[in-house]
Amino acid sequence: MNRYGAEFLGTFWLVLGGCGSAVLAAAFPQVGIGLHGVSLAFGLTVLTMAYAIGHISGCHLNPAVSIGLWAGGRFPAKDLAPYIVAQVLGGIAAGGVLYVIASGAAGFEVAKGFASNGYGAHSPGGYSLLSALLTEVVMTLFFLLVILGATDKRAPAGFAPIAIGLALTLIHLISIPVTNTSVNPARSTGVALFVGGWAIGQLWLFWIAPIGGALLGAAVYRLIAEEPGPSRPS
Repeated sequence: MNRYGAEFLGTFWLVLGGCGSAVLAAAFPQVGIGLHGVSLAFGLTVLTMAYAIGHISGCHLNPAVSIGLWAGGRFPAKDLAPYIVAQVLGGIAAGGVLYVIASGAAGFEVAKGFASNGYGAHSPGGYSLLSALLTEVVMTLFFLLVILGATDKRAPAGFAPIAIGLALTLIHLISIPVTNTSVNPARSTGVALFVGGWAIGQLWLFWIAPIGGALLGAAVYRLIAEEPGPSRPS
């Protein structure tokens, strides 16, 4: 149970910190943190939680990451469902807390987006469904490559949280204009439920694409990271 509680709290922190920065601080008059600040906020949530709970649960905070680690041979199948449930519940709880905080300001309208992910008319840059799908698949693929590589027993010890946090920051810098950046079904679900309507209608993409990207990332890493066997004598 300790691991599931850690995943709940870690995902709560990711959604509250990342989406909270977008909803509360990104466009604050004259001193808002903007796209760069939101990108950094998401990276910092993973970095801080990796050091806080990585030794308890592995700090997945993301159903796609858990599935990718399973596909990469790093995580048992029996723990997949409990991890995903804990992550989604943590994301929803954070969305609820953020909703209560944000609704305390005059003029707040959840219909403006509430940091939800979207495509077409609901993409920040008006990008199409195909653009959104490709972006989410590719970004999650590389996120899994970084995670698997940074946590490989051959990698320098102790630096994985930094690499993973910076990777998530970079992913957001690239893809916020396209989809508002998901790469995480729990993050998407946690805020979409409070927006309803279009956000729920488009949520399917932000489950399918990150999970597909994670599976591809695991396959690619296994392909490139396989250690060569002993050479045959000539």
